[in-house]
Amino acid sequence: MTAEQFADRHIGPDPDDERRMLETVGYGSVDELMDAAIPEVIRWHGTLDLPAPASEREALAELRALAARNTVAVSMIGLGYHGTHTPAVIRRNVLESPAWYTAYTPYQPEISQGRLEALLNFQTVVTDLTGLATANASMLDEGTAAAEAMTLARRASKSKSPVYVVDADALPQTIAVIASRAEPLGIDVRVLDVTREELPAEFFGLHLQYPGASGAVRDHAGLVGAAHAVGALVTVAADLLALTLLRPPGEVGADIAAGTSQRFGVPMGFGGPHAGYLAVRAGLERMLPGRLVGVSRDADGNPAYRLALQTREQHIRREKATSNICTAQVLLAVMAGMYAVYHGPDGLRSIARRTHDMAARLAAGLRAGGVEVADVAFFDTVTAVVAGRAAEVVAAAAERNVNLRLVDADRVGVSCDETTTGAHLRSVWAAFGVAGVDGDVDAALPAALARTSDFLTHPVFRSHHSETAMLRYLRRLSDFDYALDRGMIPLGSCTMKLNATTEMEAITWPEFAHLHPFAPDTQTAGYRELIGQLEGWLAEVTGYDAVSVQPNAGSQGELAGLLAIRSYHASRGAGHRDVCLIPSSAHGTNAASAVMAGMRVVVVGCDADGNVDLVDLDAKIDKHRDALAAIMVTYPSTHGVYETGIAQLCAKVHDAGGQVYVDGANLNALVGFAKPGRFGADVSHLNLHKTFCIPHGGGGPGVGPVAVRAHLAPFLPGDPLGGHVDGKPAISAARYGSAGILPIPWAYLRMMGAQGLTRATGVAVLAANYVAARLRNHFPVLYAGNKGLVAHECILDLRPLTKATGVSVDDVAKRLIDYGFHAPTMSFPVAGTLMVEPTESEDLAELDRFCDAMIAIRAEIDKVGSGEWPAGDNPLANAPHTAAMVTGDEWPHPYPRSVGAYPGTVDRMAKYWPPVRRIDGAYGDRNLVCSCPSPEAFES
Repeated sequence: MTAEQFADRHIGPDPDDERRMLETVGYGSVDELMDAAIPEVIRWHGTLDLPAPASEREALAELRALAARNTVAVSMIGLGYHGTHTPAVIRRNVLESPAWYTAYTPYQPEISQGRLEALLNFQTVVTDLTGLATANASMLDEGTAAAEAMTLARRASKSKSPVYVVDADALPQTIAVIASRAEPLGIDVRVLDVTREELPAEFFGLHLQYPGASGAVRDHAGLVGAAHAVGALVTVAADLLALTLLRPPGEVGADIAAGTSQRFGVPMGFGGPHAGYLAVRAGLERMLPGRLVGVSRDADGNPAYRLALQTREQHIRREKATSNICTAQVLLAVMAGMYAVYHGPDGLRSIARRTHDMAARLAAGLRAGGVEVADVAFFDTVTAVVAGRAAEVVAAAAERNVNLRLVDADRVGVSCDETTTGAHLRSVWAAFGVAGVDGDVDAALPAALARTSDFLTHPVFRSHHSETAMLRYLRRLSDFDYALDRGMIPLGSCTMKLNATTEMEAITWPEFAHLHPFAPDTQTAGYRELIGQLEGWLAEVTGYDAVSVQPNAGSQGELAGLLAIRSYHASRGAGHRDVCLIPSSAHGTNAASAVMAGMRVVVVGCDADGNVDLVDLDAKIDKHRDALAAIMVTYPSTHGVYETGIAQLCAKVHDAGGQVYVDGANLNALVGFAKPGRFGADVSHLNLHKTFCIPHGGGGPGVGPVAVRAHLAPFLPGDPLGGHVDGKPAISAARYGSAGILPIPWAYLRMMGAQGLTRATGVAVLAANYVAARLRNHFPVLYAGNKGLVAHECILDLRPLTKATGVSVDDVAKRLIDYGFHAPTMSFPVAGTLMVEPTESEDLAELDRFCDAMIAIRAEIDKVGSGEWPAGDNPLANAPHTAAMVTGDEWPHPYPRSVGAYPGTVDRMAKYWPPVRRIDGAYGDRNLVCSCPSPEAFES
């Protein structure tokens, strides 16, 4: 394979397809189309300064060379990151399976039942182990979960105090993230040694670690009671594996539990991605941020899963939002949940006991050799006191390929995990200069803190312990779902394009997957070089001067960018600048992020064409000139158009002393043709799970790097272990965020090269305009820019048809399932519309299949409008049609079964059958069930 061919593999339309598409759109070439679509004032005519594209073979060879510069040591550092054995059946059939990693967020639940069941398993694991009532479908990592717990406590507490108390034995990176989140919100974080220092007279929340960073396991009942006495809520950051043996937080009265499920089969990955978790007691579930999977029923009354309480989604709440979370870590939550399914409660207890036994034996060996060990109960982590010799001991262990934690000059922390062996213990003892012990030793967990309650009693955790059973369970669930491996997912604003296998290949290599985020720099040179190259390439593509990959989601990139702006103003004595202008069409996370960054949101109106109203912008700038901090604007716009006034907008805000934040969600329409950092923007976040091919994974993982011009570079995210100092916040718990998936965009950029990236952008815009041209006479295209062109997506307006026929946007979305498609984005940014983004990866045959399906659906709508089919009983109202429905003994509908089952030219041999009929979301919200229902619920 030659280097030039990877772009041909990635880009769907071949040259003949492109010519046919261009003829339909009315242009002679892609360059001619782009010249017409993109305003010349921002158009960039250069060539990206990137290495010549590598072939797939060459890119993998370069990745191998980078990987070889990393050292995979035995990690005994702990601090929330542990070695774990990923069962091969889960690694191969979840992490490495496109049926799981190419799926989208389950907003269309009828075609997401598999991943929704898997997430319900995850939620059940968390609620059972923590002893709390409700858990969400995952958080971004432990640090951000703890920060969300803090703001949840502030909302729910009756205390008016701004003080939040954090135990000094909490994970240091968690303390840093909490402090970073607290400062712009006016929260006073007090880090106290709660074993020695008294709690303040008033505080709204208390954060405890269980076990602590030192390894100590303490009875928190007294502290919980004291906090509740003053109206404060208590969060316990708990280790899920430890909770198989230890009394759960819910049983001592904790209100919230937060943490990570990383050690449930998810590799450390140099810091992520991992599925954090957040669980709450009864009464707090409707304040829970993030996504929540619940049980409802379908049109036949059968149990079915869907995202619960969807009206809480932050994009709806906008500036009233209490969290900017709009994603999760679904793929990793699925892995962690399946790890629990595979091992079951007995298997998890066995892993936990073995881990604890190793730690107890380690401690006994140190004591036998005269080394002082902290005299506290512990689960897996031992703190040894060596009077000025800590660095020497850590260095001696590193010589034996074992990494320990240097706590301070006198103390060394040693953590055991599922992968710890007797040989590892002997290496540690040797580093301390002791002989160790042989044989079993007494456990170090106090009987008073032992878990007595059962957990994971649902049959799903007791039924799939053989590999045959597990393999079939995973296959069954994936068959329920629709992902990119089945067909096109034409979601506007989400860029669901090819995630090439070669791009994915390196993420499971041990040299990338098994590195601890706090491993010594001498062991991570290859990883850091990869990250440096990636950050440099992203800076070149966007026209910015510096990039940080720490934000582990687009929402976190938004927050990082706004905090950089805030710190920049403060550094110039302009800390009073706190107004953030946001267009009314913006994604809701923009407003939520601004609130979290301590800014006041002022909405700027849009004109009849959907563009930012520059007259209203002038008025808002004049009103808030002295307080203006920034404007957040998406480009191309949220409605899929290259707005011509973007350069003017940037100039107006800069003239008033503000900064310009360009949301990079739609960067797939700019790469190679325009650079935000050159046309007036000061900062952007980039969605690597959109433009740069990290898979969506059913709703995560993602990476949202923040890119800035030089004057904002000093305010990029800092190292979480360095604390929150000098205006450099910790956005996530690890310095490089979800580093474990950064080889994916590295490979994409390396193999595409400048020409491939530019061509991909042009074909993406061509595809969107092709779809718009083919469908315009059937569904009005709501917005268009210069010469009637759209950017990378188009909005189809169904409102006139709904008004005339009663057929809703929901009806069309569900009917598309019968035609073998995932629906486009529904009712965003305009209610009653569908936003279509075909991407560059879909070939002409698939684009035509989608357009043909939409045209056929329009004909069906006309039959409803003419009265041929009744308004309440037609193929659209009854969609989607299940196999059970169309093969039933009775068929009372006024259209043939074949019309419901095999509409249009659907391939009968390749038909996708949804497992459930249309789901009643309102019923589920009224009857909230968010853990595994009993098997009896599914009996007919």
